[in-house]
Amino acid sequence: MNAAVTSSHPVGPPLWLLFELTYRCPLQCVFCYNPIDFAKVENELTTEEWLRVLREARALGSVQLGLSGGEPLVRDDVEEIAAEAHRLGYYTNLITSGVGLSRERLTELKRVGLDHIQLSFQDSTREMNDFLSHTKTFELKKRCADWIKSQGYPMVVNCVIHRLNIDHLDTIIDMAVRMGADYLELANTQYYSWAHLNREHLLPSREQLQKAEQTMLAWRERMKGKMKIFFVVPDYYEQRPKKCVNGWGTTLATIAPDGTALPCHTARMLPGLSFPNVREQGMKEIWFQSEAFNKFRGFGWMKEPCASCEEREKDFGGCRCQAYLLAHDSAAADPVCSKSPQHHVVVTALEEAQRPRVPEAPLIFRRRENSTRLS
Repeated sequence: MNAAVTSSHPVGPPLWLLFELTYRCPLQCVFCYNPIDFAKVENELTTEEWLRVLREARALGSVQLGLSGGEPLVRDDVEEIAAEAHRLGYYTNLITSGVGLSRERLTELKRVGLDHIQLSFQDSTREMNDFLSHTKTFELKKRCADWIKSQGYPMVVNCVIHRLNIDHLDTIIDMAVRMGADYLELANTQYYSWAHLNREHLLPSREQLQKAEQTMLAWRERMKGKMKIFFVVPDYYEQRPKKCVNGWGTTLATIAPDGTALPCHTARMLPGLSFPNVREQGMKEIWFQSEAFNKFRGFGWMKEPCASCEEREKDFGGCRCQAYLLAHDSAAADPVCSKSPQHHVVVTALEEAQRPRVPEAPLIFRRRENSTRLS
């Protein structure tokens, strides 16, 4: 019997494949979703190993490929990987800070068939952008935006929103407009990994969030037909949890730099799970038969209140990583849910966020020495 059949619906293929090509990154963002112990992850997959995984996943039915990191462009084989993905029929998306990009490299990526580029900013001013990333990259990012636009790519700008920049939303959107962006993603920080460490600095107040939404809606109306604006609310301000990655092991397969295969990009934090590695197993075996990918598929693993909840097929109990971080139990209901016995943890965090305060602990930047110390 196929181990992946855990409900009335058999599991389909991993439609979306995410390659985290490296955890190396010149940026030191305080909200980075890379694991806190990234400094321990070494021995990155070789080019040929990445290409083999591409072929195996395509044979299963994967159709979309994300190239991410760290900063993927610190590797010199992104062009080769993108070329093979194009040949195999993937729709490819490069997620980058712009560091490592040049006119010549962009021309080659276009030639080999890369479909889409998402360029990240930290804020709309050089001072805040460079402070939040702890690098001097703002002017480079603006040049990259011009190059991307000149190559005929859709101009896609991403900016992670949080307490330290949410009041700048008007100028962030204006910056994207002046760059000629076709799409702007304003993704409020979700509190995992480095963002969870820095949560008391980053979680906005309800008033900040409401003002930001009003600003976003006004710009969305103004730019209708010209630029699409996506606004992602922080989980903590929702009453029901998100259907994390469309359900554990249903849509997404993430491959970490060392070949570890994960149902989502933060899953390696979960204790008690042994995640498979593409160096040791093929993608078919990993996706359908591995214990880790089957662990939270379907509904059989659920505890109350999720097990009997009428909304369980909508949210699948929420995020397993958030359950672990906030309830210390990866099989618990996501504490974001108002039905969760641990919902008070989220309520307390929100109450603290409403008060003007200066956090006692300093910001912890995503640095290798911090990763080594915290590991």
